[in-house]
Amino acid sequence: MSEKYGCECDMEINEGWIIMREKKIYILLTDTGTLFTKLIKLFTKKPYNHASISFDCELSEVYSFGRKTAKNPFIGGFVKEDVKRGLFKQADCIIYSYTVTEVEKKKMRNCINEIEKQKGEYRYNFIGLFGVMFNKPMRRKKAFFCSQFVASVLKECDSIYFEKPLSLISPDDLQQLSTLHFVYEGELAGYHKNKEELRVPARLIPA
Repeated sequence: MSEKYGCECDMEINEGWIIMREKKIYILLTDTGTLFTKLIKLFTKKPYNHASISFDCELSEVYSFGRKTAKNPFIGGFVKEDVKRGLFKQADCIIYSYTVTEVEKKKMRNCINEIEKQKGEYRYNFIGLFGVMFNKPMRRKKAFFCSQFVASVLKECDSIYFEKPLSLISPDDLQQLSTLHFVYEGELAGYHKNKEELRVPARLIPA
């Protein structure tokens, strides 16, 4: 797959200086090529069918709902994903960023932290996948599928609005959010290899 990049940053002008700042979260959509993913793709006809959320551009802190073991897709729940290893090593991906305030970012972190504290009580919402297929919301207590989880975290931002119930949000629905900014598309391993070139550190540039 060819690689494509996008670049964006937030700017403010202070006493003649342009201050570059980043307050972003990242949406990672992947295709790991597993049998389970291929089955989902048969229905969705979309290239990316797993969604995760990260708080840094290096994707060192990535969260989702998915398989807890590489060998068994039916044992799932809340996961902190290592996207440099395992099933992600050969994955294709598309990455978006979303600019947030400090308050919004804190609210999203708190949301994830609360789930992580009780991760043993949370389950993967397999039944909810059938709800998406038949466009019938199926809400379950303490259960999410990947894009439902990401949408629930994004909902902590007052500036994001979903036109359908969160239990019907697919990875493609996340991709269609007009407020997201394209960052990269290609092999996930290629993104890690070139992340030093993609990173825009905070710096001062004369106006």
